[in-house]
Amino acid sequence: MNIFKTLTLVTLGSSLLLAVSPKEVDHLESIVKIGNKSSTLLIKTLAQNMQKKMKSGGTLHALDFCSNQAYSLTQEVNQKLRGVSVKRVSVKYRSPDNIPSQKERAILESLQSLKNSNVILPKYVIQKVDTNTYKYYKPLIINKKACLKCHGDIKNVALKHEIANRYPLDSATGYKMGDLRGAIIVTIEKSIK
Repeated sequence: MNIFKTLTLVTLGSSLLLAVSPKEVDHLESIVKIGNKSSTLLIKTLAQNMQKKMKSGGTLHALDFCSNQAYSLTQEVNQKLRGVSVKRVSVKYRSPDNIPSQKERAILESLQSLKNSNVILPKYVIQKVDTNTYKYYKPLIINKKACLKCHGDIKNVALKHEIANRYPLDSATGYKMGDLRGAIIVTIEKSIK
């Protein structure tokens, strides 16, 4: 995206923000709080379990966790939330459970375009789906070396073989530190009050 388009979008975004009522600002702040809290709960739940598996049995044990428990733990997090659902998506997905919809893919590709242009990514993106539904996108960045054991250039032949067996359509490799891995999407069903 060239600088003129970027400035136009920033200017347009600023103009739109000025047209938002105080009630709508409060509502959007509420959406951000819910999105942040929900995405953080999912990240912490998955990360704590992943760390335990890595410590107790190494990378192959962590792969077992990802392929057998990550989805069910995500569903458990969803059961704790009201009017909210969370999921992980990626353009370069490993599991078919993480395939983004067309609209979600467009946002991920926009984030990747910003990243490729050396723009600091936003902490979140809010998308208004309809009058009662919002999506909160939290970009996931590769920021731990442990992530690269399964998502980088995999050197471990046994691990590479196991990933291929469990995920025949895997495209979630070749990442480097600082790369955009995907996003957590929090769907919030709530009307403006």
